[in-house]
Amino acid sequence: MNWAAFYTDRDAWLTALVLAAAMLIAWQIGRWHGRRLRLRSEQIPESKFDDAALALLGLLLGFTFSMAILKHEQRRLMVVADGNAIGDLYGCASLLNEPTRTELQNVIRDYATVRLNASRRIFDEATLQSVLNQSQNLQDRMTSLVATAIAEKTPIAVPLTDNLNAISSSNASRLAAIRDKLPSGVVILLILTAISSALLVGREQGASNKADIAGASCFIVVVAFAVYVILDLNLPGRGAITVSQEPIERVLLSMRK
Repeated sequence: MNWAAFYTDRDAWLTALVLAAAMLIAWQIGRWHGRRLRLRSEQIPESKFDDAALALLGLLLGFTFSMAILKHEQRRLMVVADGNAIGDLYGCASLLNEPTRTELQNVIRDYATVRLNASRRIFDEATLQSVLNQSQNLQDRMTSLVATAIAEKTPIAVPLTDNLNAISSSNASRLAAIRDKLPSGVVILLILTAISSALLVGREQGASNKADIAGASCFIVVVAFAVYVILDLNLPGRGAITVSQEPIERVLLSMRK
């Protein structure tokens, strides 16, 4: 079974909602078990399991949130690199002779438009593959035009080739950043720890007959919302927290002047 698909193929809010429901059920089961122990006059042995579970949950929340933020920042940096590579190649193309100059600039403009439009769509693997195919076709056309310019003995052959290579490199780096997700084992551990913590909290409250419904509800909501943010950061093509495409938008705007 592909456990990663449980949260990568669904919106983050749905996974967080399922987690909140599971935590609520676990808390109720814990209360029921704690009450049974109390009615049978059985004492729960003094232990630090509840505190340890909550501490582990806090550690995992901080750890996974940090990982998700770093991956989100890496995607942002890749967009900046992509925009810079596109702008540099467009600038080199403006120094070529006609008709190669106009042809290459048009292809670069189309390439930037494809990259920008792709970021405004909800990504699944089929959509991503379609965008990759379009980008590759445009890169092939750019390569052909650059080869034509070099054959015509352009004096900027070296920077032109370097900037074309930068386009390919930035494309590969950006794709790797998009596909770089949180390990499924870490996410599953986080979810199981959250549910276990709710169970232990409910057990303690049921045994002591001091149910704090408001406190438990706030705990469940806060944990579920934190998991939502973590998973949303982990879904660059589906989530509400997106990477700004301003670098590519700025490059496209400069091309149209």
